[in-house]
Amino acid sequence: MKVTPGLFDIQVNGFAGVDFNDENIDSRALDSALEAMLKTGVTRCLPTLITASVPVLISRFLALDRAVENSRLGNLMIPGYHLEGPFLNPAEGYAGCHPPEDMLPPDIQLIDEIDKLLSRPILLVTYAPEFDRDLAFVRALKKRGKRVAVGHSSIDHSWLQMVADEGVSLATHLGNGIPQNLPKMNNAMQAQLSCDELHASFIADGLHIPPFALKNLLRAKTFFRSILVTDAISAAACERTGLYSFADMQVERGTDGTVRVPGAKNLAGSSLTLDQAVRNLVNWKIASFEQAIEMASAHPNQFMQPSFEYHQKILPQTEVVWDENNTVIECWLTDSVGRNYM
Repeated sequence: MKVTPGLFDIQVNGFAGVDFNDENIDSRALDSALEAMLKTGVTRCLPTLITASVPVLISRFLALDRAVENSRLGNLMIPGYHLEGPFLNPAEGYAGCHPPEDMLPPDIQLIDEIDKLLSRPILLVTYAPEFDRDLAFVRALKKRGKRVAVGHSSIDHSWLQMVADEGVSLATHLGNGIPQNLPKMNNAMQAQLSCDELHASFIADGLHIPPFALKNLLRAKTFFRSILVTDAISAAACERTGLYSFADMQVERGTDGTVRVPGAKNLAGSSLTLDQAVRNLVNWKIASFEQAIEMASAHPNQFMQPSFEYHQKILPQTEVVWDENNTVIECWLTDSVGRNYM
């Protein structure tokens, strides 16, 4: 047996049949999803809401926040939220499954408006910095104690260095959210790989990035700046193939685990679990078990720590017990008064 800290997924759109982007989500559904996440060793997460029209986005945040407040596990496992959009690049190949018609220029007033309505803050914002030409948005986010990521972006090397100096510090699901065909060297992925100020998150399911390519990306970004995420939707931790809800979409889970809008070429999130991502890195001989755990636990916690400190977040102690096959046996959270949750 091996004992590690709990895993922390900073990008998860849904889990175990529950869509975090559902305007009708309630505490019972949320607890069901969080209980399933605990079985995979995840003790902390940032539920991730994607691009939508402003009224719909606000409605989704309000529903999710009510569910967290009224749930058994939400207050322990969810310190805040990740907003991925609507400030993304709407061009084909960059938008992914996000609806281009709902994308907007960076707008700090919208962030402030949403935050005022919530019991816990948006802690991480993914956006396309090429539309933040005066750098006002990233500066405002940093001033408000938020972590800022680049994603679904066509940003070039010179502009990325400028926004990194102002506070952009993560590449969201690096290797994805970009077109299949790019200039050989001068492209957004190369820019993000070369920027030492940026951490990077990776979806290690073997589908978003082939294992041999992921090995190269991790070498370039370095182990210490790399974070494992799932980008999971409601199909994660579910066995059946077929249709699942994700935001306003119906997406189809294939026999190989891919999730796509039927007929679309691009992926729409994943069905990955974070413990499987850990096992994948070990099985592909890309990382040791200890290194994979750090990418799924210590690294995301370290990356988010400035935001936790700014918002005075006191986080539960966590523990995961693994067997010799790197499968989770049990998972514990201990709250501030010493009560244990499994």
